[in-house]
Amino acid sequence: MKIVVLDGHTLNPGDLSWEGLKQLGEVSIYPRTPRDQVVARAKGAPILLTNKTVLDALILQQLPKLKYIGVLATGYNVVDVDYCQKHGIIVTNVPGYGPKTVAQMVFAHILNLTNHVYLHHLSVVQGKWSKCEDFCYWEKPILDLEGKVLGIIGFGQVGREVAQMAKGFGLKTIVHTRNIPNQHFPDIKFVSLTELIKTSDIISLNCPLTKQTYQMVNKDFLQQMKTSAFLINCGRGDLIDETALKWALENNKIAGAGLDVLSQEPPPLDHPLFSCPNVFFTPHIAWAGRKARQNLLNIAIQNVKSFLAGKPENVVNP
Repeated sequence: MKIVVLDGHTLNPGDLSWEGLKQLGEVSIYPRTPRDQVVARAKGAPILLTNKTVLDALILQQLPKLKYIGVLATGYNVVDVDYCQKHGIIVTNVPGYGPKTVAQMVFAHILNLTNHVYLHHLSVVQGKWSKCEDFCYWEKPILDLEGKVLGIIGFGQVGREVAQMAKGFGLKTIVHTRNIPNQHFPDIKFVSLTELIKTSDIISLNCPLTKQTYQMVNKDFLQQMKTSAFLINCGRGDLIDETALKWALENNKIAGAGLDVLSQEPPPLDHPLFSCPNVFFTPHIAWAGRKARQNLLNIAIQNVKSFLAGKPENVVNP
């Protein structure tokens, strides 16, 4: 059975093993695949694995032997699922492989915005501490998290981990989610989106990207936030209207933002948000802890095994 991995480098830059996948067939692994090489590399393979390599109808119609696509991620918008549904191609994803890892990055951004760690590091190595008359100083006020309100939009596995971590910092947690769970969460208040926007000191976006959530953070959303509030996005870039966020940051409508994702990835060198004040970026790495990546790979391999056994799991187009 021919199996082709179109873009394996991000998941496994060399610190994990593909051996479990290699036991399932004749495996070809490419670090990256430009669009003009996808068909040539995938031709004749019944099984393809992709992370961010786009498999749209124009590509898929040139791959008549294709029976299975395994997405090496939770989001599967890179695959034309409707085409696959019509042509009997099974598509699977990898849900829930690293919620704690993503939640950790949410708090890395929160702490950066409240404790200004990198700002103070720069001031120290530039000599300010050495020249200081006192034993300490601060470039910006350190903000205490205890008693502040954290608003979480979305309450899947990541949202729940963010809420759990929030307890340790003494944050008050409110949540807006499409489906309020039956399970009782004594430390969490479920609220309307409007209440969350207006009352939160920090808003964390942990919801999926759908037609309903596309650019949900728009100018109206940002105008309703506290001017002292922070926005954190470790979800999907298109949850935010970036033009509106630029306006909000430049006009002090919010206090700052921490973004692990953008609408275009990689972003252009002149991305409009790069020149804004009080916004900090990480390059879509909230998911990328080694433990999380190993979990992802394990699940992806199990997905292929289940498909070969005739009992596919984690199917997104049943």
